[in-house]
Amino acid sequence: MSTNPAQAAHADGSGGGALDARQLRAILTTVSIALMAVMASVSGLNVAQTHMAVEFDASQNTVLWIINIYTLALSALLLPLGAIGDRVGRKPMLIGGLVVFGVASVVAAVAPNAEVMIGARVASGIGAATIMPITLAVITSTFPEEQRGKAIGVWTGVAGGGGILGMFLSAFLVDVADWRWLFALPVLLIVVALAMTLKSVPNSHERSPHAFDTVGALVSVVAVAALIFVLQEGPEQGWTAPVTLISLAVGLVATVGFVYWELRRRDASLLDVRLFRERGLAGGSITLVVVFGVQGGIAVVLFPFLQAVVGWSGLLSAAALMPLAIAMMMASGLAPKLAAQIGPRATMSAGIALIGVSLALMALFVSVDDGYLSILPGIVVMGFGLALSMVPSTEAITRSLPQEKQGVASALNDVTREFGTALGVAMLGAILTAGYRNAIDDKLDGIPEGTAETAREGIANAVEVSGSAGSNAQSLVDAAKQSYVDGWQQSMWAGVAVMGVLLVYIALRGPNKPAPVAEADKAEDTEAVVAR
Repeated sequence: MSTNPAQAAHADGSGGGALDARQLRAILTTVSIALMAVMASVSGLNVAQTHMAVEFDASQNTVLWIINIYTLALSALLLPLGAIGDRVGRKPMLIGGLVVFGVASVVAAVAPNAEVMIGARVASGIGAATIMPITLAVITSTFPEEQRGKAIGVWTGVAGGGGILGMFLSAFLVDVADWRWLFALPVLLIVVALAMTLKSVPNSHERSPHAFDTVGALVSVVAVAALIFVLQEGPEQGWTAPVTLISLAVGLVATVGFVYWELRRRDASLLDVRLFRERGLAGGSITLVVVFGVQGGIAVVLFPFLQAVVGWSGLLSAAALMPLAIAMMMASGLAPKLAAQIGPRATMSAGIALIGVSLALMALFVSVDDGYLSILPGIVVMGFGLALSMVPSTEAITRSLPQEKQGVASALNDVTREFGTALGVAMLGAILTAGYRNAIDDKLDGIPEGTAETAREGIANAVEVSGSAGSNAQSLVDAAKQSYVDGWQQSMWAGVAVMGVLLVYIALRGPNKPAPVAEADKAEDTEAVVAR
């Protein structure tokens, strides 16, 4: 891939040249540790909701804001911070992001009240939005073509499995120590990543004659923040609530405005939206939105199943997702080799098909009596499917943008992940909730009206108020468990339908096998981008 010399990525250092295997391993280890810190913080606080509510004397809505504000800040700032990293230098941006994230995590660990905690989580989101796109951009800017797919596979495995591992370790710390120790793991990882970044990560940046697209950056922040807010608050506020509808309108108008503005900017744009006509960028982005939606949705609906239906603790429930993380990390190493042999389209299609099969397995065999074992095969199959679909999708996105825009490419990859997760949580959660309520309505005969009304709100509510049902207490609990399973099946079948549509799309319009990069171009890119 040849680049315009005026826009080519510029490496700071004493000289150009390819990095050796030891240096590449150090770079990959560094960015993986940094990414793990971010991913662990995405899901870690979910297991400490009740503890924060008690200690801060906070409402459930405030606790949800403590959790969601991190994702909101992270998602909204990914694109502009990724683009800034391309210009000012990826190494200093990574260092700055690590410092901000680490300091914010320490503040959160000692926060005396909810207000300070929310502020610390916003700062953590800003740091994470700096770190995430830079970690992938460093890989795509330093690894030679023949090794890039394998490195992206490792990055994808950490991105997908890191959140699950973080959730498990967080649940363990809550059980054996105090919820504030949740921040110890991210801080430790940040310190290690910072030391390794200073030593091992080369710097690279874009040299562009055009001014930074400030308007595009600001409009993108509004668009992403408004749409993520809708997906986070819609289930709580109501999909027809004024705040939800206003946010949706703002998000859609800002999205249209962003596309219009970027079409006018052309070469000086933050993101060339015309590139979405290409199969790689469109197919990779759509696939990541859908499969991360499935992963995020499954995580949300699985915990009530394990805790309220099966009766497990938070720690055991978090451990139940470990087979998915292990399968995903294993398959992430296989995916680049498979994509090289049969092509990214076939690999993505195989992964999407496996996810559909996993959802069907969990719909067909889930039961109250068999509990976790009834869904374990589906969880394992899903881990393999997620990796086979995510790795080539990520590579397709990064290949679609030029070398000097790898921070933007990486940020776009991360935005699709965050947006997909929020969408999946909202949609699968809504389908399951509706299915649960429809199923339990027919099982509440003989239950006092007030108790029945509370039981309709959710399975946890039903179990909590079952004592007020008198002699029908056990019947109410059994009815709630079976109703949750009924709703679970409906959400799984909905997921199967979505994966079926995605499979057809990718089979017809997925990215073709990329042509090998010419040796001259490869040497030119490596010399321009990488500094020892």
